[in-house]
Amino acid sequence: MNWVNLVVVAALVQYFVFGALVGRARGQYGVKAPAVSGNELFERYFRVHQNTLEQLIIFVPAIWMYGYYVSGRWAAGLGAVYLIGRTVYAASYIRSPDSRSAGFGLTFLPIAVLIVGALIGIIRALVVS
Repeated sequence: MNWVNLVVVAALVQYFVFGALVGRARGQYGVKAPAVSGNELFERYFRVHQNTLEQLIIFVPAIWMYGYYVSGRWAAGLGAVYLIGRTVYAASYIRSPDSRSAGFGLTFLPIAVLIVGALIGIIRALVVS
């Protein structure tokens, strides 16, 4: 589970960095708090950060359960794909929101596998015990 926890920490650091980018964009584009709109480029940074939070809520418990019930190494590998996907998503969404599909896919697919795998692992554990 050490690899799983390392990936989770990396995901949290990534989220922190995305938040810092939002703060920088707020100053760069003159969007004063508490506003979250007013400049399209700022809004892109903001949406990347918010969407990443929405994904983290699902990702973190899914990777931990998959790592516990199925395989820590596979969970960490799927988590690495998730991290790459989030980076691709952020870069493409900030450049042009219409180009975000590859990053979204690289985020969605690992999460889906983690959830389904965790569910299967939990069911197996219940049946065996």
